[in-house]
Amino acid sequence: MIEIKNIRKNYAELEVIKGINLTIKKGEVLCLIGGSGSGKSTLLQCINGLEPIQSGAIFVDGISVHDPNTDLNMLRQKLGIVFQQYNAFPHMSALENVALAPRLVKKIPKHEAFELARQHLDYVGLGNRADMRPSSLSGGQQQRLAIARALAMQPSYMLFDEVTSALDPELVGEVLDTIRKLKAGGMTLVMVTHDIAFARESADRVAFFDDGKICELGEAKQVINRPREERTMQFLERAPN
Repeated sequence: MIEIKNIRKNYAELEVIKGINLTIKKGEVLCLIGGSGSGKSTLLQCINGLEPIQSGAIFVDGISVHDPNTDLNMLRQKLGIVFQQYNAFPHMSALENVALAPRLVKKIPKHEAFELARQHLDYVGLGNRADMRPSSLSGGQQQRLAIARALAMQPSYMLFDEVTSALDPELVGEVLDTIRKLKAGGMTLVMVTHDIAFARESADRVAFFDDGKICELGEAKQVINRPREERTMQFLERAPN
């Protein structure tokens, strides 16, 4: 599981995470909702060790993420992360993009890495696009390529940071279908999303973030359909459903 214990995070004088406690269980789908700047995306980056914290602790399967003695490269093999920017290497094919990390990080032989990459491209519905460069793919296909690339490291957890925000509306569905497939397979998912309907339908729990704190946390349908906190109600009234 992922355990977050009273963490605080500053950027210079600005405190963006203000004492968050949260436990994410294996196999759970947790959606993080809230306004821009409320701390959601920063929390994902702290979980992955991309951002330092000022106090508190984060544990992934009992390993302290921010302990100086922790091998972050090893730990990150447990934590796939996908951002709204696709970040694919433009000079490589889809297949080469997906095979790269297993070859470089896990030292998997080239032919095995390419076979693994083909399996993950098939999984996200891009098996027939394996030889194409990222620039030849649609936004939704590039986002699914990013998911395949993260999955190729065979992580225990997947972190998604607003992966549909940069997509045209007609492309959002194909990415969300891939995430639903991961959920059906039992993958632990932590998602920052503005898609309230998806959070209601697919999440086990929803955490509403406000001003660097978790203002409300509970079962998805309860938080979204029957919020208890005034700030959650105000946010959801303005959010597209």
